[in-house]
Amino acid sequence: MSIFYEIIEQAAAFSWVDWVVTITAILYVVLAARGQAWCWFWGMISCSLWAYASYTFYGLYLDALLQVFYVVMAGVGLYEWKYGGRQREPLPISRLSWRQHGYILAGGTAASLLFGYFFDTYTPAAATYWDAFTTVFSVIATLILVRKVLDNWAYWVVVDALYAGLYASRGAYLFTLLMLAYTIIAAYAFLSWRRQYLSQSPSVNP
Repeated sequence: MSIFYEIIEQAAAFSWVDWVVTITAILYVVLAARGQAWCWFWGMISCSLWAYASYTFYGLYLDALLQVFYVVMAGVGLYEWKYGGRQREPLPISRLSWRQHGYILAGGTAASLLFGYFFDTYTPAAATYWDAFTTVFSVIATLILVRKVLDNWAYWVVVDALYAGLYASRGAYLFTLLMLAYTIIAAYAFLSWRRQYLSQSPSVNP
């Protein structure tokens, strides 16, 4: 019950900035799950404000840098989804090969350990290796989301679940609930995009 009361207190303490971050973040994820290009506009607003909160309130320096990266990628994503296909048509859904997944997992793990060690040794940042892992794989998931690759949602399921634990460890229980909601939405998006991918590629087996 104490966590429940803390969630209520944190919600009551929310400023208008906090509420804008939360609402626009939910809009972004829901619209992205539905494959709508204007999700990136809402993501840009949310991530700009979230960068400030991560740095100032929670000491998650890597997460703050990640949000700045998201702002830049939001502009790229909007363009790619609307004009990134052949002859500047909307970008179709695609998939990664197992070999590409292997490269992503190996490279992402190595980068996570490197960044975790650096921030653990040279900065006062909190939860360095945990933060590094979620940051690195969030960057990877965003890059393949920008290209409208179905598999991005599988990575987001794992990353968002880990973020829920990370924010819970920092006492940010309201953000923890938001990350759990993201995890559910990412799982739904994977199934929804998979149906669309199969419909646009009749020769692909389920």
